[in-house]
Amino acid sequence: MSYIELASQFAPELILTIGALAIMMIGLFLSNSQKKILGYLATIFLAVASLVIVYRGIYDIQMEGILADSLTIDPMSQFFKLTFLLVSLIVVIASIREYDGHSNQDEYYTLILLGTIGMMVVASAIDIVTMFIGFELASLSTYALAGFNKKDPNSLEAAVKYFIIGALSSTLLLFGLSYIYGMSGGLTNISELAVFFNSNPTVLTSPLGVVALMLIVAGFGFKMALVPFHMWAPDTYQGSPTVISALLAAGSKKMAFVAAFRILLIAMIAIKVDMMIVFTILAIVTMTLGNVVALSQKSIKRMLAYSSVAQAGYISMVFVVMSPEALTGGILYVMSHAFMKTGAFIAVAALGYMLLKENSNAKDVDHLDNFAGLGKRSPFLAFSIMIFLFALAGIPPTAGFVSKFILFFSVLKGEFYVLVIFAILNSALSLYYYARVVKYMYVLPPSSDEKLKIPGAYAIAILLAIIGVLAIGVVPEPFVQWAASAANVLGL
Repeated sequence: MSYIELASQFAPELILTIGALAIMMIGLFLSNSQKKILGYLATIFLAVASLVIVYRGIYDIQMEGILADSLTIDPMSQFFKLTFLLVSLIVVIASIREYDGHSNQDEYYTLILLGTIGMMVVASAIDIVTMFIGFELASLSTYALAGFNKKDPNSLEAAVKYFIIGALSSTLLLFGLSYIYGMSGGLTNISELAVFFNSNPTVLTSPLGVVALMLIVAGFGFKMALVPFHMWAPDTYQGSPTVISALLAAGSKKMAFVAAFRILLIAMIAIKVDMMIVFTILAIVTMTLGNVVALSQKSIKRMLAYSSVAQAGYISMVFVVMSPEALTGGILYVMSHAFMKTGAFIAVAALGYMLLKENSNAKDVDHLDNFAGLGKRSPFLAFSIMIFLFALAGIPPTAGFVSKFILFFSVLKGEFYVLVIFAILNSALSLYYYARVVKYMYVLPPSSDEKLKIPGAYAIAILLAIIGVLAIGVVPEPFVQWAASAANVLGL
């Protein structure tokens, strides 16, 4: 494969790389008031990269050539790449208003683009070393973004906690993968590892194999925010800038799922029964604890964080069922959740921005009390939040309903009755705290009769998320077909 052909295969990543370098260099010559243009540049680069993936098509054959043993272009990688790009695009659009006039906009947008590149590398990686490099690129970028509001102690605390837990999870994952590397005789390609372990299943059931599996599951558990590895998520999501919380919940956490799909559902398929037992426990505990703790939260960001933990529990049911239908539902759930959670966090960010404009001394702007009467003060924002919350609860006709239906039905079809009962009961439980926010917005009186005018950048970002949520819910067929095509890549 020539360098030109190689560049065309990875055009989206190349576009973002050029964009990151260009934004960083251009920012050196602009004043703070002029740096707003960098947000528009980042938007253009992300939009172009997204269009390249759509134009190329979603059913590309696996790439062959110089990087065929490390990176691949297939429906699964395309699906997740587009998801990451769209999440970053929505976040960047909202950030144009959020950080207007900020002195470090060039670093901010550069970090978002670099983090997105890391996520895309993970989506394409079929080699554990390449995958880990992608993880670290995305992680290092998001560590800095979590603490971007340097004058806010909560933001700095979130960044420190995220960094420490992220470093620990990477250490555990790398330690486990190093054992796999040693036991397999130096293999790093995921497909080759699968062949080796299928031919030598006793390797993974040996004491060293069990330790390796525990380390890998723990490493992915931290990155996917599965209980009991979830403790970093609520504090990090609450303390981080709200638009970055959207990127963390809908982007970097979903990066862990595509990596886990490729490693655990391919390389570790030889110990299917053991995986089913482990993830049955993790899924039930995660979805239950996430929803139960979310009930008592007064901070909407913290509530959404625990909701995100519960959603991770639903998606992790894929590792129990291990069927094409379950993987299809899980993959579709990732994109659905990306739109729902990004939109919800951006909407909360918009409200916080407007409340601070109204009263610069306002504190705890994401507190539930601030949502009282929002339906009168900002009808569009209240309606948008209601759509996102009901989608997260799985109410039709939204993306949440379609993805939950497919995933839950696959669990039922696989005769995992206890698991599906817990999933349905938890979905019903989640409706309570989602409906409570709607009650505050539409039933309780507002603290002020003054209208809140939502800035255009926030409105566009929220509208894009709504389109994604409703498109999957109203016209699910093409999205389901794409998710099924992505699922077929793993050959379950």
